[in-house]
Amino acid sequence: MSLVLRDFSFVLIFILLSFLLCFLVFVVPWVIAPRSKGVKAQDIYECGVDPFGSAWVRYFAPFYLYALIFVAFDVDVLYLFPVALGYWREGGSDRFLVLLIFLAFLVFPLAYAWRKGVFWWRP
Repeated sequence: MSLVLRDFSFVLIFILLSFLLCFLVFVVPWVIAPRSKGVKAQDIYECGVDPFGSAWVRYFAPFYLYALIFVAFDVDVLYLFPVALGYWREGGSDRFLVLLIFLAFLVFPLAYAWRKGVFWWRP
């Protein structure tokens, strides 16, 4: 076996084991799960109480917008820390330019959202 194939054999084994695990996660519970008998077993169950009202509840949309903005900026800041630390170690104007471009990618969508009024809650 060549050196390249031997190096990639670990990747192939990892992929095969991943597919096997995915298969087992779906098949084993299906095989060992008890089967229900009757129509009553397939009814909706809501903590022992008969269901009432609609299942669709409207939530206040700005909560979702704040959550999405938080996740986006949280991930971006995670990428920003290593770049900033590397900039201080080795420096260079090209890294500083990359850092400024990255910050522009953060600031422009934030300014757009601010201008569109995303951060103002309306009752």
